[in-house]
Amino acid sequence: MNIAVVMGGYSDESVISIRSGQLILNNLDRTKYTPYEVHILPEGWDVLIDGKKYPINKGDFSFEKDGQKTTFDVIANTIHGTPGEDGHMQSYWELLEIPYTGCGFYQSALTFNKRDTLSVLAKFNIPRAKSIYLSKGDSITAKDVEATLGLPFMVKPNQSGSSLGVSKVNDLADFDKALEFAFAEDSDILIESYLKGTEVSVGVLNYNGKTTVLGLTEIVSHNDFFDYEAKYLGMSEEITPARVDATTEQKIRETAAKAYEALGMSGFSRTDFIVMDGEPHFIEINTNPGLSPASIFPQQAAHAGVAMSDLLDSEIQQAMKRKVLWRR
Repeated sequence: MNIAVVMGGYSDESVISIRSGQLILNNLDRTKYTPYEVHILPEGWDVLIDGKKYPINKGDFSFEKDGQKTTFDVIANTIHGTPGEDGHMQSYWELLEIPYTGCGFYQSALTFNKRDTLSVLAKFNIPRAKSIYLSKGDSITAKDVEATLGLPFMVKPNQSGSSLGVSKVNDLADFDKALEFAFAEDSDILIESYLKGTEVSVGVLNYNGKTTVLGLTEIVSHNDFFDYEAKYLGMSEEITPARVDATTEQKIRETAAKAYEALGMSGFSRTDFIVMDGEPHFIEINTNPGLSPASIFPQQAAHAGVAMSDLLDSEIQQAMKRKVLWRR
C-alpha cells in the first residue's frame, strides 16, 4: 500500500509537524507499506524523494516521477495546526475518497475550536475553567475580567496549538500585551480562570476498534505554565506515568475516555487536564499530537509497551474501514 505521510502545515507548528512525520516514516512496516514523505507548506505541496521535490497534483493528490504517476492508498496525517488539524485537508481527502488517519473533518474542525469544544463537553458535565470569549474589536477591561475570573487568568487564541499566543496574566498591567499576543495568532480568543493543580496529559486513541487510554504523563513546567518554550525547548519535565494516586488516576482515565467519546473522536489524541483536589479539569484536546521521539504520546506508547508500528497499523486499518462507510 502506498502511504502518504503528510506533514508541515501553514502555521508556526510546521517545524514540529515535520519532526512528527519523520517518526511515522521510521515506524511504518516496510513489508506492508511503501511510505512517501509529503510536505504541505505555504510555498507548495511536494513529495520528497532523495532530497528532490515532486509537486502534488491537487486535482487528485497524486504526483509524477519520471513520467510515472503515483497515487496513494491511505493518508497518514500528521499536520499540526491548519490546514491538517482543523478539518480542511480532511474534507478535501474525503471528496477525493482517499482514506486518512485520525478523526473526521467535523471532529477536526470542532476540536480545533476551543470555545466550541468546551460548549460540547459542558453538556457531559466534564469540569473545566470559567471562560470569557472575545473577538477582535470587542471591548473589555482588565478589571471586568478580574471581577469574573479572578487573578491570575489565562489568555489564549481560540484556534491555535503548541501554546502559541498563550499568556498567564498575573498583573492587570500585562493584560493589553497578552491580548495583543493572542490576537496575533487568531481573531478570536479565550480568557480562562487559572487552574492551580497538577497538569496531566493523557494519550487516548481508538486502538483496534476500542477507546484506549494509552497513558498519563505529568507535566512539571520550569516556566510559569506549560508554554511553547516548556514544551519544545526543554523547560519542563514530563513524567510518565504521572505521580497520582490510584483513585485519581482512574478518574482521569475515565474522564479522558468520556471526553474522547463525547466528541466523536477517532485516531490519536492527547488531552490535557489540570487536576485540582483529585478532580481532572479539561483544558484542551489535540487531535494530531506531537509524535517526535521526545513527544508525550510516543513516551506513553513506550511505557505501555505498545510498538508505534502496531499503533500505525491500527490507524491505517481504521482509515480503510472509513472508506468503506463512505461508499454505503
